[in-house]
Amino acid sequence: MKYRAMALPVSMILVTTLMLERPSVAQATDPLPQLTAATLEQWMSSLSNWGRWGEDDQLGTLNLITPEKRRQAATLVTEGVSVSLAFDLAKEASTNNEFPLEHSLLVHDDDGNVFAEDIYTIRYHGFAHSHVDALCHIFHQGKMYNGFPRSAVKPSGSEQLGVQTMHQGIFTRGILVDVPWLKEVPYLEPGTAVRVEDLEAWEKKTGIRIASGDVLLVRTGLYKRRQEVGSWNLTERAAGLHPAVVPWLKARDVATVGSDGTNEVFPSGIEGMPFPIHRLAVVALGMPLLDNLNLEDLAREAQARKRWTFLFVAAPLRVPGGTGSPLNPLALF
Repeated sequence: MKYRAMALPVSMILVTTLMLERPSVAQATDPLPQLTAATLEQWMSSLSNWGRWGEDDQLGTLNLITPEKRRQAATLVTEGVSVSLAFDLAKEASTNNEFPLEHSLLVHDDDGNVFAEDIYTIRYHGFAHSHVDALCHIFHQGKMYNGFPRSAVKPSGSEQLGVQTMHQGIFTRGILVDVPWLKEVPYLEPGTAVRVEDLEAWEKKTGIRIASGDVLLVRTGLYKRRQEVGSWNLTERAAGLHPAVVPWLKARDVATVGSDGTNEVFPSGIEGMPFPIHRLAVVALGMPLLDNLNLEDLAREAQARKRWTFLFVAAPLRVPGGTGSPLNPLALF
C-alpha cells in the first residue's frame, strides 16, 4: 500500500503527538491476552515459589522484605504524615456486603468500676471490609502454598499458613500506582483490566521502578465511582488486575499487592475461573493479598505531594490458624 504526503493542520499534528506520547491510553484498546484454564495450570507450576525459602516456609513473598528493605523504607518518612488505607467496618448489609459486622456492647458494674465492652462477629472476606488474605485462604487441587494440604485447615483453624505467621507485620516501601491518574480519568469503568503495559507506563511517567520487597497498591477509583454513580454488583463487573500481570509480579519479586477492590478484574476472562489472581498469587507465589483498601485518601495525599512512594505498615491480628485479618494499613510520608 502506498501513502502520499499530506499537509496536516497544526491541531492534528498536536493531537497525533500527544497520542504518541501517551502509549498507555492507546494500549487500552488493544485486545486482552487470551488465557485459558490450561494457561493458569501452566503458570501455577512455572511461577511457583514452593521450596524457594525452604520446604517448611510459611511466609512466602514476605521473605522478600529484608532488614535492609525495612531500613530503606523507614527513610521515606520525612513529613510525619500518616494516612489510613482502611474503611470503617460496615455494619449494614448492602449489595457487596452480605456479611456486615455484628457489634454489640456490654456495660457492667464490677464493685463500682463500670466498664463498657464489645462483642464483634465478623466475616470479613469478600467485597466490603479492608483485610489481608493469609496463605491458607485458598486452595488449588487440594494444596495450599508450599504444598501444604487442604486437610490442614480445620474448623478450629489452619495447622499451617495461619495469619499468625505474619506476626512481624508488613513494614516496607509502598508504591501507589494510580491508574485513573495515569489515564487522566476520574476512575476506571467496571470490567476494565489493568495490564502490565499500564504498570510499565506508570513507571515511565513517574520514573519509579517497582522492585523486590515492595508493596504495590493499585488504585482503580472504584469508590470514587461508587460515590458518583452508586453501587453495583462487583462480582459481575469490576476493574482490577488482569491475570497476565502475575508473571510480571513474580519477575519483579513484589512482596504483596493491594487494591481498592479484590485485586481481580471481573469478569476474569478465564472460563469458570472467577479468582485466578487469588489462586496464582496466594497458592503459587505465596503472596498475601490486601483487599478492599481505601486508596482515595492516599491518592489525594500522593498527588498533592507528587510522591508515589512511602512507608507502608500493616499488622494483622495474631489469630492462630486464621485465614486472614481485618486490617487498618498505614501509609507514612
